[in-house]
Amino acid sequence: MGVIEGISAMEFETALAREIWTAKYRHPDDRSYADTIARVASAVAEAEPPGERPHWERKFAEALADFRLIPAGRILAGAGTGRSVTLFNCFVMDTIEDSLSDIFAQLREAALTMQQGGGVGMDFSTIRPSGSPVRGVAADASGPLSFMDCWDAMCRTILSAGQRRGAMMGCLRIDHPDIEAFIDAKRDPLRFRNFNLSVLVTDPFMAALEADAEWPLTFGGKLVRSVSARALWERLMRATYDCAEPGVIFIDRANARNNLAHCEWIAASNPCGEQMLPPYGACLLGSINLARLVQHPFEEGAALDEEALADLTRTAVRLLDDVIDISRYPLADQEAEAKAKRRIGLGVTGLADALLFCGAAYGGARAIELMRGWLGIIKREAYRASAALAAEKGRFPLYDSVMLDTPNLLDLDDETRAMIAEHGLRNGCLTSIAPTGTTSLLAGNVSSGIEPVFAYSYTRRIREPDGSTREEAVEDYAFRLWKQLRGDEPPPPELFVSAQTLGPADHLAMQAAAQALIDSSISKTINVPEDIPFERFADIYAEGYRLGCKGMTTYRPNSITGSILSVDVASALPEPQGVTLDESLLAPRAEALPGTTYKLKWPDSAHAIYVTINDIETGGIRRPFEIFINSKNTEHYAWSVGLTRMISAVFRRSVDVSFVAEELKAVFDPRGGAWMQGRYVPSLHAAIGDIIERHIGAREAELPIDLPDAPALQRPPRCCPRCGAAAMMRSEGCETCLECGYSKCG
Repeated sequence: MGVIEGISAMEFETALAREIWTAKYRHPDDRSYADTIARVASAVAEAEPPGERPHWERKFAEALADFRLIPAGRILAGAGTGRSVTLFNCFVMDTIEDSLSDIFAQLREAALTMQQGGGVGMDFSTIRPSGSPVRGVAADASGPLSFMDCWDAMCRTILSAGQRRGAMMGCLRIDHPDIEAFIDAKRDPLRFRNFNLSVLVTDPFMAALEADAEWPLTFGGKLVRSVSARALWERLMRATYDCAEPGVIFIDRANARNNLAHCEWIAASNPCGEQMLPPYGACLLGSINLARLVQHPFEEGAALDEEALADLTRTAVRLLDDVIDISRYPLADQEAEAKAKRRIGLGVTGLADALLFCGAAYGGARAIELMRGWLGIIKREAYRASAALAAEKGRFPLYDSVMLDTPNLLDLDDETRAMIAEHGLRNGCLTSIAPTGTTSLLAGNVSSGIEPVFAYSYTRRIREPDGSTREEAVEDYAFRLWKQLRGDEPPPPELFVSAQTLGPADHLAMQAAAQALIDSSISKTINVPEDIPFERFADIYAEGYRLGCKGMTTYRPNSITGSILSVDVASALPEPQGVTLDESLLAPRAEALPGTTYKLKWPDSAHAIYVTINDIETGGIRRPFEIFINSKNTEHYAWSVGLTRMISAVFRRSVDVSFVAEELKAVFDPRGGAWMQGRYVPSLHAAIGDIIERHIGAREAELPIDLPDAPALQRPPRCCPRCGAAAMMRSEGCETCLECGYSKCG
């Protein structure tokens, strides 16, 4: 596999792009990004007939050159490497049957999928609500949220494709009896950290909202209770306002506008929301970089090369279709689903920068007109390319001519519809718009997906291996080009709008206009300022529904999730604004630190547990910097490592860390705690909290401190899972509650 001639001179636009390539996409044999292109092009062309492979390898490489076409990260990182990873970014898992055995079978399948690099989405609406009776075991159901905790814990332990932790989307229908708890779940800053959450909102609910009617919460066809539709919607919007989740998926609309409605039912979405998929559904992603196709940027008459866009679209469809045949699949059912429908998701990135080049401000009427024209070309050429591929290689197995009557195909021109009527389609769905986060940075920090520019310039602080830091300026691609072409001439603020200056209506107008031309969905976040009044925010999702969107996500900086980036909105937009990414928050660690080790005996553990807390001194004040928990007993290894990493991160970022001890001391172990030194400690976590509290109050201790083994170290009765009383006693081989009579054997 050699470098294809003409591509060898490719260089990265920024140092950040090179770092991302090295960390995420570079194979050890790749000497440059040109090698990465050659590797991917060669691997994908293997799906072509042997005699045509050299032609398509070159064609694919030309499309990938100069970041004009950017395959999703899984393709860049995995194609041609021989690694046992999938090239698909996103999956939706199978319907979860309401039984313990199937729930954990589905958990296993999700783990296997994430292990190979796929993000997963699940609909938990099929799990019975909390408090429902469980026949045969004399118990009450814990509800879908408790099982989501299992998925969340699993995700924390899966290092996805050796690069990053897996992403998940958790969905629940708006008529599920546990919907209120689901809506409020992210108010707990420690819960569901590995999940994005979306409510599946139905058309009947939106009608009930409009009519200010009661809304039934049901399960298994039975009414559990009714609530006010308006009150439930306000609860949803309040949660979204306060903690940026959950988002919404208008599930009936997603199904009504699905090309494949004749053979599937969409159940949920992938983690970022651009692919709403059926059980075992999978989708490939790739993006055309519109910013690279504009001729004469910032000049009078600047325009996007529409012929190049059409040609690139045709090549992209073929490339993604070939990837279906060369990819590995975590599960056989996912492979069968992918090959039966051959769904792909071709989208765009660099839209906001392309609009800037053409003198159109994001969100304005001309920007919407230009975007519609560009997306219209992609839609037309994608369908024509798929029809041509069907004539050459065959239709996708579940093709049916009824597709011509689905909304997305009814909007096509007569020539394209005639091609489809004659040949069918190679791919069931063709377009979607993904967020393209790191791949847009790889392409020189072009604007991401169809998002506006978030910040035109900021400072990124990078930690070096020796603990020192350096700062690096990061600039938007269009702003960098403006400076190259115009020098010190200030960019016009009415053109260089950003996520900090746009209103919700601007975001909605762009998303709705794009959705009308996209098969699947769009990953887009409506960023709003922290000080936006709730009254102005409350109608965003409802307005998106009225405008035809399939799903909605908002982001307002808040006390729970914080800010993605901190930007000085008052400053003129394209000047460096001192934005600092999260990695800058960690204080550097000295080679040696003073600390104290505490010995802790716990009745469940045959070996002592040693807790070490090291300190640093700043401004003459000594404060905790890191914590380690060690024991010969490996039973607690996983959670102790996770706990120490989390607490250490808090120590490094905060001055007052007393709240850490308080939070740990409040942890209650349902199996019961222990009596230590004459008082009851409700859990091992609480005992560690006591140690942290003692350490903060007495840092002058220099020798290891033992917590004496109290002679009365005894475990109290276990707590009853039904009534909560500490009254579970084992009698005649069965645990029974002395308070309410609950029995595990009854």
